[in-house]
Amino acid sequence: MNEAVEQAVALATGLAEGQAEEWDRRAEMPREVIRELGAKGVLCADVPEHFGGLGLSGLDNGQLIAATGEACSSLRSIMTSQGIAAWTVSRFGSAEQRADFLPRLTSGESAGVAFSESGAGSDLSAMATEITRDGDSIVVEGEKVWVTGAHYASLLVVFGRYGGGAAMAVVPADAPGVSVERVPDPLGCRAAGHSTVRLRNVRLSAEHLLGGAGMPVTMLATSPLTHGRISVAWGCVGMMRACLRAVVRHGARRKTFGSPLAEHQLIRRHIAELYAGERASTRVCERASEDWDAKRPQHTAAAVLAKHVAAGHAARGAAGAVQVLASAGASNSHVVARAYRDAKLMEIIEGSNEISQLILADEAMTVWA
Repeated sequence: MNEAVEQAVALATGLAEGQAEEWDRRAEMPREVIRELGAKGVLCADVPEHFGGLGLSGLDNGQLIAATGEACSSLRSIMTSQGIAAWTVSRFGSAEQRADFLPRLTSGESAGVAFSESGAGSDLSAMATEITRDGDSIVVEGEKVWVTGAHYASLLVVFGRYGGGAAMAVVPADAPGVSVERVPDPLGCRAAGHSTVRLRNVRLSAEHLLGGAGMPVTMLATSPLTHGRISVAWGCVGMMRACLRAVVRHGARRKTFGSPLAEHQLIRRHIAELYAGERASTRVCERASEDWDAKRPQHTAAAVLAKHVAAGHAARGAAGAVQVLASAGASNSHVVARAYRDAKLMEIIEGSNEISQLILADEAMTVWA
């Protein structure tokens, strides 16, 4: 790691150290933690330095995300959401929009990204939310679900239908007509502020409409989703590292039948599979980040592969970790119990396992034809 990455890791993990279990139990994270990390540019660290970010490469940012995910998946989820929001503004915003919104996201404010709806999860073409142009204004109408970080956010990047295509708007969370309601008792990443966002006749200046309005939704959403998939994949690597640390330490200390637990062959199988999963996932994440940084044509498929591989290994590895620790890890907010719940969600968000498999099958048919 370079010095900037090391400092960012130290700040993020230092704030979460000893707190993640309590945050999970309370399903709430102190807002001052989010503000501090935001003000240091850590929540969207790949934003260029002249906008207040750290200017990290995708690969360096991945290392930061993995370290944060190892410490607290809820905090990593907020980092993923902030990263997608900032990338979307960077990619589709005008010079004026970038100069307006990006410094806000690197100076203490936070953002959520509103993709999903109750009738449109992975199928974004089924979105019912509408963004319409009305002279010098836009009007946003609809309802979004499972918006990560919305509970803490001051800005929301909202995807919606726009004429025959789609569009994205940056919506202030306190704008008239916007209401944010926490998802009660979520399965995983409980302190990440998952919320339902209702938008009722929300009227904003047209300056809040990002570029690309009218493009097909798949073309508009691919770049933000790719950014998010790489982030989720690195977060899964972090979860596996947390599980490995817990399993190895417990296996060395706990004795059964006169021997350390880790010397029993079936326990060693769990440890080996978790280790192999972390190593394989790290490598596929590194490749996805390298492809992203180099803007290679295959970077979209590489991100899907990384997310699919890492989420699957994380879910299986966390289950194995709970099995090894048994009653010692059965407390609901213990690190392996959190990983067991959090990893399951990673197999669903940013495109479910099934959607990933369809995309990867298409890629295989193209590459190996």
